Amino acid sequence: MTTNTATPPTRRTTMNAIVQDTYGTAEVLHAAEIDKPAIAAAEILVQVRAAGISRGTWHLMTGQPYLMRVMGFGLTRPKNPVPGQDVAGVVIEVGSDVTRFQPGDEVFGIGRGAFAEYAVVSQDKLAHKPAGVSFEQAAVAPVSGVTALQALRDKGRVGAGQKVLVIGASGGVGTYAVQLAKSFGAHVTGVSSTGKLDLVQSLGADHVFDYTKADFTTARSRYDLILDNVENRSLSDVRRALKPRGTLVLNSGTGAGGMKMMARLVRPLMLSPFVRQRLRRYLSNPNRADLEVLKAFVEAGQLMPVIDSSFALEKTPAALRHIEAGHARGKVVIAVGAHPQ
Repeated sequence: MTTNTATPPTRRTTMNAIVQDTYGTAEVLHAAEIDKPAIAAAEILVQVRAAGISRGTWHLMTGQPYLMRVMGFGLTRPKNPVPGQDVAGVVIEVGSDVTRFQPGDEVFGIGRGAFAEYAVVSQDKLAHKPAGVSFEQAAVAPVSGVTALQALRDKGRVGAGQKVLVIGASGGVGTYAVQLAKSFGAHVTGVSSTGKLDLVQSLGADHVFDYTKADFTTARSRYDLILDNVENRSLSDVRRALKPRGTLVLNSGTGAGGMKMMARLVRPLMLSPFVRQRLRRYLSNPNRADLEVLKAFVEAGQLMPVIDSSFALEKTPAALRHIEAGHARGKVVIAVGAHPQ
């Protein structure tokens, strides 16, 4: 008689991840095998199937603007060496205080260290994955989708019948903003380049504006709400396209650094109390409630994530370079795929 003495398989304690040890361009990113992260009582460990890339990911990689470092992201190097926020995947482990999720749930949300096989997400920034979409589609929704939702609904106070202009309509936030504004009953015009006008139209825009051929700031149309995701025109220029009591929501962290950037960030806020137009700048506040709102829009067929391209985990530096070049139509995603625990 023989005895089976085979040892049961050992649960993995390490994972593959993209790591950065310093701020810089995409060249600072490299693949490494590191320890799987531990979770706190109110956190969830997610087996990553896909991770989205937002413009904010690029800023966190470069450490620019410098104000971000002062705000707690790390003065001389990233506080979290594994980048990535947008995540979709399967729950592997839950903390002792977690009540809404259990192992095996398919989820999407905003966490830390998404460019890896496993990521940690707070239960307050996680929701069940919308039915009928892939992990890749779910992964590109959280940051950009919540940003667009809060810009239009909370800061812009968008309403049915309003005329809305979305600048940067083919980008990550813009593709969500066009669809959400239509869902709120607005009449939407999207501003984009020639090669991306078809995309903006396919999202439901009533009109499109090719900025390479015409200047929307000197056109005759005036808008109740303008969402500017680019900010490559002067404040006075953009205000010309706004109705006398319209609202301008500014959503861009790009542009010059130092005092020039600070002046650009602060000037609308200083001017707003002295003009009839509402000039608003904001930081989005990721939360579970708004992820649930996005989920409802997706499942109702009113919102569809737009994916420009997909990259394997080890190709993350190339994905960031693609974002930096500004050629993306919609979102870029990192496909991590299924793997053993």
